[in-house]
Amino acid sequence: MKLRFKSFMAIALGGLLFHACSTKKDAFINRNWHALNTKYNVLYNGNIAFEEGREELNDAYQDNYWEVLPIERLKVTDEIKLDSEDNNPKFLRAEEKASKAIQKHSMDIKDEERNPVTDEAFLLLGKSRYFDQRYIPALEAFNYILNKYNESDKLNEATIWREKVHIRLENEDLALKNLKRLLKYERLKDQEYADARAMMAQAYINLKAPDTAIQQLKIASAYTKKNPEKGRYYFIIGQLYNQLGHRDSANYAFDKVIALNRKSPRVYMINAHLQKIKNTKITPQNNELLLEYLTDLEENRENRPFLDKIYRQIAEYHLENQSDSLALAYFNKSLKATRNEPRLNALNYENLAEYNFDRNAYKASGAYYDSTLTNLVVDSKKYRAIKKKLDNLEDVISYEDMVQYADSVITIYNMPADKQFAYFEGYIADLKAKEEEAIKKEKEKITAGFAAFVDSKGGQENKGKFYFYNITSLGYGKADFKNKWGERELEDNWRWSSKNVTQQAGQTDEVEADTNVEAQEITEEQKYSTDYYMAQIPTDKAVIDSLITERNFANYQLGVIYKEKFKENLLAAIKFNEVLQANPEERLILPSKYNLYKIYQETGSPLANGMKEDIIENHADSRYAVILLNPEAVLADATDSPDARYAALYRQYENQQYLQVIAGAEENINRYTGDEIVPKFEILKANAIGRIEGFEAFKEALNYVALNYPNNPEGKKAQAMVEEQLPKLEPKEFSAETESVGTGNWKLVFPFKIRDNDKAVQLMEKLEKSIKDLRYNNIVSKDIYNLEDQFVIVHGFRSKEFALGYAELLKNNKDYKVANHNFVILSSNYKIIQVHKNLEDYKKLQLIPKP
Repeated sequence: MKLRFKSFMAIALGGLLFHACSTKKDAFINRNWHALNTKYNVLYNGNIAFEEGREELNDAYQDNYWEVLPIERLKVTDEIKLDSEDNNPKFLRAEEKASKAIQKHSMDIKDEERNPVTDEAFLLLGKSRYFDQRYIPALEAFNYILNKYNESDKLNEATIWREKVHIRLENEDLALKNLKRLLKYERLKDQEYADARAMMAQAYINLKAPDTAIQQLKIASAYTKKNPEKGRYYFIIGQLYNQLGHRDSANYAFDKVIALNRKSPRVYMINAHLQKIKNTKITPQNNELLLEYLTDLEENRENRPFLDKIYRQIAEYHLENQSDSLALAYFNKSLKATRNEPRLNALNYENLAEYNFDRNAYKASGAYYDSTLTNLVVDSKKYRAIKKKLDNLEDVISYEDMVQYADSVITIYNMPADKQFAYFEGYIADLKAKEEEAIKKEKEKITAGFAAFVDSKGGQENKGKFYFYNITSLGYGKADFKNKWGERELEDNWRWSSKNVTQQAGQTDEVEADTNVEAQEITEEQKYSTDYYMAQIPTDKAVIDSLITERNFANYQLGVIYKEKFKENLLAAIKFNEVLQANPEERLILPSKYNLYKIYQETGSPLANGMKEDIIENHADSRYAVILLNPEAVLADATDSPDARYAALYRQYENQQYLQVIAGAEENINRYTGDEIVPKFEILKANAIGRIEGFEAFKEALNYVALNYPNNPEGKKAQAMVEEQLPKLEPKEFSAETESVGTGNWKLVFPFKIRDNDKAVQLMEKLEKSIKDLRYNNIVSKDIYNLEDQFVIVHGFRSKEFALGYAELLKNNKDYKVANHNFVILSSNYKIIQVHKNLEDYKKLQLIPKP
């Protein structure tokens, strides 16, 4: 009887469950069955995955405290995603669960949703898509709730999330309109009210209305029950007040962040402290108090994760107090302590670069600016500004190195032999002392490390073991070897210093800017040999003269850079005077005097009149004298400007007047020495030389431009041509001229002397007429070969036979009667004879018939 009753009850319950599973019946049991399954099964798991994904985002997200923080901690990219590729798997899982809940438990009966929990599934679907940055699909989910579920208790939340999406899609005005309507007509919970106000604040921040955003954030911070949100809102209020220049109000907001203490993330509190210090002007009355404040922050053990920012603020404090050495030490400590903070690194390197720049240490400044760039977003506004500074400094560094090297060699060259010998002995002694000091410090460091290890638990466990069995001892040994010798291959003569990984002399433990130092390929014996260094001193007076010329040119270029780019008139004047006192080339004297005159005039120096009279009296026929006597007339005459002269020369180059181009470029290079246009004349001259004299002369001329103007656009262009184009032009081997060569690669060439140019022009006219009469598609041109010869060429024959047939037709046709000597050549071979000027070699190989 009991068994029969149990069976009956099981069947009844099974039938009940079967009927309850139906999504098409609007019955009490069906609605509640699907609601319970939706909420406590599918959606439960989906919400867990969603919260895990959100927590991962928060952990990975890194705020940029040097800009106004966004209301929501969400890393966004410029892309608008439309699919689910490459997204967070936690959010994908949450989306899958939400979709499953909708597909299996939605009860859409007579166009009305009867499952009261389905709206939560759509809300989870939209939020998951939102955090995966698929804003359009997220918008569809939120709109579905608002349009479908009129009685849902999630309508207000869905509206706020929809406006979040609109803000992400840069529809701030629409978001504000909808949020204002929501606040006016709907009754919101406190947290919903705070979220709505916070989103309005974000919209106003995006629209550059910080004062209105502040009011919205104040309301949001009053209504939110979440302390982390309070801390963030107060901090953003402080940042916005700073943006408006209201420091006292900003500090009041930061004090609220600090008052929250452990209730909100500590990162907000630390940055609030630092912002308060930045907003406080240092005075004699508060100087010691601020230092004590900063010291307390530094020494608090809980602040260790934030020491990088604290060290930077201490460095700025010391810099403002003109305690330069302390400031530099703390900037370097901040760099050491930085953990994945490229922006902080960039700021520290920039400070170090500017410090060195202000003290005219341009080489060190350039190295720090280079390190700054590596920590900035490429092509950002800040990146471009720093890149421009670095480009200017590269010129200075290059020319200063040239001057330093030339001065060093010339100074040693002018010493008597005994003083030269004593100088190098002193250099070697200093070198040995530095290396001994470095070895001593390294030994002390290793000894201290061993001592600490011996006292440790691991040291006690490894005590008495053979060196190579003691893992820690072996590690110290390897590190010591690597520091001293660098990476070495197992081979003979491994100790040679040429194989050593070069380190900067006197390198300290401080973090320094990235620099590249080339290793000198000398042996250990040579490194400490006075005879070796004595042998390096030039003995040829011509070498010294060349160094003097290079030094004068470099000093002149430095003077121009200091004057024009850095506005350092004192440094510029020193460089121009050094040029004039060093017996320079004639071309540097006048521009140096003129630049000195402009500097003296700008600074109000009485020396200006004397320099002006010097130029007018001693260089009366010069362009500079004309400018000084009548500036208005010179400015009015734009036809004689450097640009106009270059344009005229370039037109001559296009007309193949190469000899005139070379002469004109030489004249203008001397005329405009020091002007930015000079490298353009140089590269135009190099191209003209190549057209007339061939590959070797062209290579030499390009190298001259690349070496003399290494940091100028034309110099860089010349260097690129040397590296990329010249290797392609260098081959001199002729190709075999067979009929198997592709179509359209043959030329018919008529040689002429330059003096017979009239005959060449007459032939061109006949050839053009014949091509028109015969309806050919060939092109006729006239090319200069060298100073004596030129070619009239018919281009574009499909084969050698076709070209020979055309030449025969010209010779026999009574309308043309062209009997001039000619030959047919493959296009690639013609290019070789033009580049290398080796027509005679081609004639020997191809047996061109003699005229």
